[in-house]
Amino acid sequence: MTQTLTIDIWSDVMCPWCLVGWGGLKQALDTLEGEVEAEIRWHAFELNPDMPPEGEERTAHIARKYGRTMEQSRGVQDQMREAARAAGVSLDYEGGEPAPDAMMWNTLAAHKLLAWALETYGPAKQTELKLALFAAHFNARRRIGEHEVLLDIAEESGLDRAGAQAALEDADYTHKVRAEERAAFELNITGVPAVIVAEKFMIPGAQPAEAYGNALRRVAEKVG
Repeated sequence: MTQTLTIDIWSDVMCPWCLVGWGGLKQALDTLEGEVEAEIRWHAFELNPDMPPEGEERTAHIARKYGRTMEQSRGVQDQMREAARAAGVSLDYEGGEPAPDAMMWNTLAAHKLLAWALETYGPAKQTELKLALFAAHFNARRRIGEHEVLLDIAEESGLDRAGAQAALEDADYTHKVRAEERAAFELNITGVPAVIVAEKFMIPGAQPAEAYGNALRRVAEKVG
């Protein structure tokens, strides 16, 4: 018999390890098909809430934030790309040339859209939007700190553009994002991705598929 589990994921669109973690989780769920079915919900965690609207170039950002040289920062990104490939996802730029700068953006507006998508369309469509935002950021290097770009991505994902624009302008969705971030603090989530299964079992950090699969099996046995 298939066991349905809720999976709540705190993450940021800017976070490469969040995409790597998603890849591992998706591999695990594919392996567990027929055993575990997941209802996945994404929650807000801003890695850089004070990021200005103009953003910051990614290599320089990593070097500044973590006290590394530019060469060390590029090395860290190479390690992330290798981890992504192992998880079946990509952090590589796949757009046309010349390639735009790899940037970090303020993600409050993106999180507002995700909160709206969950509330309006449900978990599956929210996940579709989340993955579209990952692809826009990492693979296409679109300027996802800008409202018009976010609205384009929402529309491309089959969401109502006017509804998305209203959500971006609605202070209630800012409050929803802040509430999710407070919930992360209360759950002692200090880094992302953070996965909570069945509302009480936490799997911290980006894990390989086997680790996610083993954890999901154990939870399914406990709650089944």
